[in-house]
Amino acid sequence: MWSDPLPKKVILDTDLSNLYGVSTKQLNQQVKRNKDRFPEDFIFQLTDDEKTKVVTNCDHLGKLKYSPTLPYAFTEHGAVMAANIIKSSCAVQMSVFIVRAFVKMREQLLATATLAKRLAEVEKLLLVHDSALRDLYQEIQHFILPPRNQIGRAHV
Repeated sequence: MWSDPLPKKVILDTDLSNLYGVSTKQLNQQVKRNKDRFPEDFIFQLTDDEKTKVVTNCDHLGKLKYSPTLPYAFTEHGAVMAANIIKSSCAVQMSVFIVRAFVKMREQLLATATLAKRLAEVEKLLLVHDSALRDLYQEIQHFILPPRNQIGRAHV
């Protein structure tokens, strides 16, 4: 809602219905028939003040100014859920697109996790090698450096 400290990214029912190729009335009817799929973090109805602000700030929503009903706002989750209940070809294509995007995202996360695990293994191996090289250096140091003369004794 507009009064939240962090505004939500939403799409209004009129824009979502255009995106899915159905009327706003048809979209809202399907949402009402499937109310249990739309908790308040998926959809909410704008207040009069919010409607006024939206109409003032968004030129393409001028028609809403004279509408007697308050529009619904869909969050990202609500827009995805709406794509699953609307039977238009656009909504079906959007559902398929979203599923593919989530699968791709999951694959990327898995690849990133695998890479992070391998990087941690390499780092651990480098620490072991670093320690081994330090020990080796200390062992061969007396062969590399010239011996020191002790006080009072001549070095031959």
